[in-house]
Amino acid sequence: MTELQQIPLRKIDGATATLADYAGQVLLLVNTASKCGLTPQYEGLEALYTKYKEEGFAVLGFPANDFAGQEPGSDDEIVDFCTTNFAVDFPMFSKISVVGDDKHPLYAALTAAAPKAANSEGFREKLAGYGKTPNPEPELLWNFEKFLIGRDGAVVGRFSPDMAPQDDLLVSAIERELFASE
Repeated sequence: MTELQQIPLRKIDGATATLADYAGQVLLLVNTASKCGLTPQYEGLEALYTKYKEEGFAVLGFPANDFAGQEPGSDDEIVDFCTTNFAVDFPMFSKISVVGDDKHPLYAALTAAAPKAANSEGFREKLAGYGKTPNPEPELLWNFEKFLIGRDGAVVGRFSPDMAPQDDLLVSAIERELFASE
């Protein structure tokens, strides 16, 4: 079991968990928010989950209110929003912090393992254009940054917040991990 798989987590329903509960699966971890311009990605994330879950794939959502207050709701409000608006069925976890001094240990480990998101320069420029100072690497840039974890529990990729779930780069990375041993 990897160090990453041992970090204590809390599911959005209050149950305790770890990534070891998903051992042997390919995982896409995403910090989510309900009031973000990227929030429609929930639909694409659910589509990925539905398409590949029988192959041993899961999307894991981690709501965070670290960027412009775009996830102000309680866990119950987040569940209601996600199910009502996007029919989210993939596992969601309790709201955490993904940057700064109170960063959850999971996100500290993820950013240490993958300090730079693929294709993030364009998004850095967009943030600057909106008058936002992008976080320095290895910190997350914004909501909906994605970390891909292989079946062995190791981080194998990190993707920019504005990379759509159906982007060829992301899908090919997921498929490479899912079907590598076949």
